[in-house]
Amino acid sequence: MFNTEKNNVMKKLIVLKFFAAILAVGVIFTLFTSCLDDNDAEIPPVRLEDLNGNYRGRLITVQGIFRTEKVIDFKTKKDTISFTEFPVKEIVKSVIKDPVKAEQALAAIGKVAYNLKYTSVLHADKNLVELTFAPGKLKFQIPVDGVSKNAVITLAAQEKGYFAGLDRSLRFGLKAEKIEIDGTELSLYEVIYYNFPYNLKY
Repeated sequence: MFNTEKNNVMKKLIVLKFFAAILAVGVIFTLFTSCLDDNDAEIPPVRLEDLNGNYRGRLITVQGIFRTEKVIDFKTKKDTISFTEFPVKEIVKSVIKDPVKAEQALAAIGKVAYNLKYTSVLHADKNLVELTFAPGKLKFQIPVDGVSKNAVITLAAQEKGYFAGLDRSLRFGLKAEKIEIDGTELSLYEVIYYNFPYNLKY
């Protein structure tokens, strides 16, 4: 009798395992076909107008051995990327070496706006838009020991930018090549690199 009960339990376990195996195969098959459907789904072709909008993304700033990262917002329309608050912290700290005075100057300066001009070319075969930048000079005043000095920063594009049709992301980079204070170029200056590696509309 014990063997019969044992055999019945074993048969039930085998049946349960069999059904579990069928269920697992079904789930795997469903996931696989779903992935195929996703891959087969047509990605809408990118247009030049798709560039327009409000963006938020990462800004990685590098100067010498120092690297900082923050989230930044900007707007793109027609042929211009507009920053309502361009990052100037590293610029000010390059001019004012005293960290306390630099922070005081930054608080006094507030937000610095900047418009970055570009031309765009659509590459339909690659489903992306290529951006070629023509950076103008960034100009603002820096209070140094109670005196406002005119800062003129020469910005340049590291490379071309790209708006990808696949994920609708915008990527580009800039660098501050030199800083002039009241017409005199800052000596012993390390170039500041601004990298915008991944930005999405919101």
